[in-house]
Amino acid sequence: MDLRAALKEQYRAGLRMLAECVEKCPDDLWTAGERSRQTWRIAFHAAFFTQLYLGADETVFEPWPGCHESDRRLFTEPAYLEPYELPEDTPPYAKAEMLAYIAFVDSRLDSLIDALDLDRGDPGISWYKDIGKLSFTLMNLRHTQGHVGQLSELLMARGIDTDWRPAD
Repeated sequence: MDLRAALKEQYRAGLRMLAECVEKCPDDLWTAGERSRQTWRIAFHAAFFTQLYLGADETVFEPWPGCHESDRRLFTEPAYLEPYELPEDTPPYAKAEMLAYIAFVDSRLDSLIDALDLDRGDPGISWYKDIGKLSFTLMNLRHTQGHVGQLSELLMARGIDTDWRPAD
């Protein structure tokens, strides 16, 4: 198996696990908790940065057609998202909307990964320095899975199990 095929396989598995966490999340947990720890915010953050960081650079970021109009700037100016969190007054995304966003990111995986210059000496993201594109791509995969772990832990605290999913 080549590197790009392995990346696609592992990103796809991570996105499937993210979607499972969203699907299994009880409605009362979806928006509960402190702002930065709300399930919907963690899921959005994971999907958004998976997509952004898989691009060649910030300028090729493709807006998700289902984003709330109030978040359009976020999708047209990704650097606006500082410090890596949605603005406090952002209305929650519904679970169905999040699943649609995760599917949107998944549908672009092949083209995003095929377009990566994995030998590039920088990640193409202005706020990251001193890391090459391949290492950054692997870090992005760890970032995605880290948030899946967060969401799984929130669900496990409610007695809801999630499955470790191999790539299909």
